[in-house]
Amino acid sequence: MTNTNLSNAKKAKNDEFYTQWGDIEKEMNVYLEFNPDVFRDKTILLPCDDPEWSNFTKYFAHNFNNFGLKKLISTSYAHASEQIETKTKIKGKVFTLEAKDINKRSEIDIDDLEFEYLSDDGDFRSEEVKKLRDEADIIITNPPFSLFREFLAWIMESDKEFCIIGNMNAVTYKDVFPLIARNQMWLGVTRTGSGSMWFRVDGNFPVKTGQKWEEGKRYQTIGNSAWFTNIDHGRRHQPLNLMTRKDNLKFNNHKGKVTYPEYDNYDAIEVPYVDAIPSDYDGVMGVPIGFLGKYNPDQFEIVSFRKGKDGKDLVYSLSRVQPSRVQPYLRILIKHSDTGTH
Repeated sequence: MTNTNLSNAKKAKNDEFYTQWGDIEKEMNVYLEFNPDVFRDKTILLPCDDPEWSNFTKYFAHNFNNFGLKKLISTSYAHASEQIETKTKIKGKVFTLEAKDINKRSEIDIDDLEFEYLSDDGDFRSEEVKKLRDEADIIITNPPFSLFREFLAWIMESDKEFCIIGNMNAVTYKDVFPLIARNQMWLGVTRTGSGSMWFRVDGNFPVKTGQKWEEGKRYQTIGNSAWFTNIDHGRRHQPLNLMTRKDNLKFNNHKGKVTYPEYDNYDAIEVPYVDAIPSDYDGVMGVPIGFLGKYNPDQFEIVSFRKGKDGKDLVYSLSRVQPSRVQPYLRILIKHSDTGTH
């Protein structure tokens, strides 16, 4: 995407979702619980994060000493077009925080941030920001949703650790799902399916469902957003408690009866609910996309996504006497790991 397209997306304000401090803290705590030194002696880059607006910069600056950070770098993107001849409008900024107590308060905090203008607008694809990416150990941010695929590719080419927010639908992209299947990326912990994550938006943001006002500020919930990361966390290794196929057929209480039909175009069975995955079935199973929020790589292996052997979406017949075909929504094909716990 060109810089012009990025500017258009920014000016439309449809990509401006400001993450709340509590949601950042909730997610980062999970990595810290698993490894208290996960950020120690690390340089963290927060691209797309102006500390005037961004809670990411404020959060990591506040915890600079607690986390034992080596360096914090934050960059901002200049929203305006080049026709506006003001430096603050056309030049991005880079903010840095190191172990230097500039304000002489005996601790490192956000008031010790130093900044300078970039030579360009701060686009993450610029050579300036690429150099900062290459300097960093970990990249953390909430990038524009419309640029998620390109932003992820930008990270992956650098082979860095990362934790970013995106739309769950991104897992359906042909260049994203393989990263999950190969365990190069997985979901974090906080998801908004329950409406638990609200983003602050500008007052002129288009009116949509799932909005609220608090203390004069406007918030929007994005029901299918999630954290994507390659930083390990303990909840990723919690096994699913499963019933046998026989017990599921008898006791599973979902409205739609669990019957485990076989697909017409793949040697696998349809499992309509994550909690209906049978513990004693060793073949391939098609499960809902929500499985990724429960995916334990020690327990399961991801085989494929969505398509049957004929290259078409998975389908199954209701019965031999009622041959109408059903195409379930976005199934992930999995099997129990040979070394996992059934």
